[in-house]
Amino acid sequence: MRSHTKESATLYLLALLPPEPVRQQVWEMKQELHHRTGSRNAIRLPPHITLLPPMRQPDTFTTEASVVLRDFAASQAPFAVGMQGFNWFGSRTLFVEVRVAEALRQFHAALVAHCAQYLPAVPQEPRPFTPHMTLATRDLPEAQVPALRQEFAARCYEATFPVSTFELFRHNGQQWVGVETFQLTGQP
Repeated sequence: MRSHTKESATLYLLALLPPEPVRQQVWEMKQELHHRTGSRNAIRLPPHITLLPPMRQPDTFTTEASVVLRDFAASQAPFAVGMQGFNWFGSRTLFVEVRVAEALRQFHAALVAHCAQYLPAVPQEPRPFTPHMTLATRDLPEAQVPALRQEFAARCYEATFPVSTFELFRHNGQQWVGVETFQLTGQP
């Protein structure tokens, strides 16, 4: 049996992707920032809300996680998420703020509890869950941040969308690739 070190393991990510037209609206903002600033980090993934941040796991994780996450999805009812305005983490990460988040917080708490019980390989996240959709992260040119802060403080964006799926992504060494989409089929 081959052992996996953290360096040889594959990166996985669990995320919630908005449906159209929200996906396209947020993608256009990500592209705008990329073209204006050269920021590339945020355009490596479609618009999403991270449920479980990137984690290194052996390749066998795909099969194990799929079974556990299918069971979890079958126990969860669809819900709605609302976004409004923009905010920052520090000075280098700009995001669309999730404002109507109680159902999402409950969903996330249930997901974390389910993984702790049935998928213990998933590390516990030490930071509090702060749902958001990143537009640009870490590679924004520092000189452009003050103007972007001012612009996005005055800019308006608002959207509400239904959540009926979430997705497991795997990094193939070049980009993030969707592995499986999980349908929420539980009753409210």
